[in-house]
Amino acid sequence: MTVLDARALNRATLARQLLLERAGLPALDAVAHLSGLQAQEPQEPFLGLWSRLRAFDPAELSDLLTGRHVVRTHLMRRTVHLVTADDVLAWRARHDGMLRQRVLGVYRRELDGVDLDELAAAGREILADGEPRSMPELARAVADRWPAAGPRPLGEMLVAALLPTVQLPPRGLWRTKAGVRYALIPSWLGRDIDPPAPDGTDPVGQALVRRYLAAYGPAASADLRAWCGLAGLPGAVSAVREELVAFRDERGRELLDLPDAPRPDPDTPAPVRFLPAFDNAILGYHDRSRIIDDDHRRLSVAGERVVLVDGRVAATWTVETDTVLVTPLRRFSRTDRTSVAEEGRAMASFLSGDESDRVRIEASPV
Repeated sequence: MTVLDARALNRATLARQLLLERAGLPALDAVAHLSGLQAQEPQEPFLGLWSRLRAFDPAELSDLLTGRHVVRTHLMRRTVHLVTADDVLAWRARHDGMLRQRVLGVYRRELDGVDLDELAAAGREILADGEPRSMPELARAVADRWPAAGPRPLGEMLVAALLPTVQLPPRGLWRTKAGVRYALIPSWLGRDIDPPAPDGTDPVGQALVRRYLAAYGPAASADLRAWCGLAGLPGAVSAVREELVAFRDERGRELLDLPDAPRPDPDTPAPVRFLPAFDNAILGYHDRSRIIDDDHRRLSVAGERVVLVDGRVAATWTVETDTVLVTPLRRFSRTDRTSVAEEGRAMASFLSGDESDRVRIEASPV
């Protein structure tokens, strides 16, 4: 079985994530290809698409949100993701059990004694009038029935698990700050969520395996589970295994992939890319060593924006008074600094609406 080293996996990841070469895709197609973008920080998906698409216009993504073609919703790993309307309708029921268990993992003591079916019914009754509500408003409306639980556990269980909800615009629009208001997915999209599959079948799980490998492969089953949070996918993997090809990584793990998916030459040059906080290219794996050193793994869960140099996390970046500030994590060569500065100026220009292209790169660590 062919062994793929870290560099080969890195280049495959960059190609699948549209980071090896910017793609000429519409934003909707890019969101679909990536199987969603992590979006708990509302502005970050815009940065992620800018780094992946040629001539990306942030107004295009805002229009997709207001036009109800993409939505913000709790889905993979119970985190807020930006996904297409078609995908949330197809995938939401398959995530129900995981979402419930993840909220219970945080609030099991507070929700002890709460009949979750009754809580779900109460929440649906409140939202049946079609009026969007914030999580505190929804929690207060049911708190009298379960006063011991507290509003926060009740609210999170409702909006992140029991009820299929979306976060409505203006939340998530470009350069817009807005609170979170929720509506039921069928009410917002005008279409019902696909029902769960009959017992013994898992077409959604099989689709998720294929979609994940298209955007993240080659990958192990543990990587797939780390991306979506679903533990019950071995059957789906087995069902599609004959469609797939297998490799090994340097640790000996089996990696599965779509046979015709891109696996570029490991020596393919990789351009500098500025990634947003919690980018899928890093968080989409259990073993993230293909793109980030273990010493820096904490950055991937701490909300740090990172810079890829030669395809790997090599710096963090922030914005201070219209200046992109880059802090290297390792020594930069002169060529590295030139390339980072060039891409940093482009990012500064994007963020400022062409009013600033200032970038400052701090000294490399000793």
